[in-house]
Amino acid sequence: MATTVGFIGANGLMGHGMAKNIAKTGFDLVYTVHRSAPADLEAMGARRVASNAELGAQCEIVVICITTAQDVQQVVAGPDGLLTDPREGLVIVDAATSEPAVTRELAARAAAAGVAYADAPLTRGPAEAEQGRLNTLVGADDEVFARIEPVLASYCENILRAGPVGAGHTVKLLNNFCLQAATTALAESFTVARAAGADPQTLVDVLGKGMFDNQLLAIMGATLGGDYERQQFALGNARKDVRYYTRLAGDVQVAPVVGDGVHEALSLACSAGYAGHNVPWVAQATDRINGLTGQTC
Repeated sequence: MATTVGFIGANGLMGHGMAKNIAKTGFDLVYTVHRSAPADLEAMGARRVASNAELGAQCEIVVICITTAQDVQQVVAGPDGLLTDPREGLVIVDAATSEPAVTRELAARAAAAGVAYADAPLTRGPAEAEQGRLNTLVGADDEVFARIEPVLASYCENILRAGPVGAGHTVKLLNNFCLQAATTALAESFTVARAAGADPQTLVDVLGKGMFDNQLLAIMGATLGGDYERQQFALGNARKDVRYYTRLAGDVQVAPVVGDGVHEALSLACSAGYAGHNVPWVAQATDRINGLTGQTC
């Protein structure tokens, strides 16, 4: 009999492709959604239940792919959550970008209810989710990892073990901080170039002929020609992730000097009306904040 896998977040940009690939691989997929059910999942034989509590009671493994640590707390331990009356042997897989301290707290609460917990956040984007080519960073012990690996393999190309519970979210926050630090540095440098009378395209060209020749440079370089949509990730979520990173740094007694600056840059862009825009729009936002363009978002 196929393993019964629950999914929370099947309507999301990442969650839809993940859920679809779980079903395609042959698992018995059960899901909850707050909006209309994805028609393709229903056509593949997936079942919808009314609550997260039902999901926890029916499934052997439940994957969560939603936005914030607070959201995860609610679906796991809130009213009508997964821990309400969980199935014996349930494993919860937290694929959100969350806070390690919250992850460890939820893992402890789950353990008290006889439920195992793993964090397995993701990198890459919606296109790779649809293709089953995501990366995941797993925080779990050997026994739990062995149980969830086949499910992870249904939507991931690369599965990297980060350590015990919480380690996956730790590495994910480090990953996102590094990316946003580089992104905001490029956006600011473009604005400084314009203000100083230099061509920012020349900067992109010289970076591309050295150690900075990478996909991020191509994404941000495209903004110079007006293309801001090469990365599907909202600025508001980027700001949230960097805030989680600065809290993590503080928790381990490291001063997040660079992190605070990156968070401020993203916060200014969000306050200028760009929170719902994809991350590359931070380039236009930085121009606007500094009075270099009359464009509106």
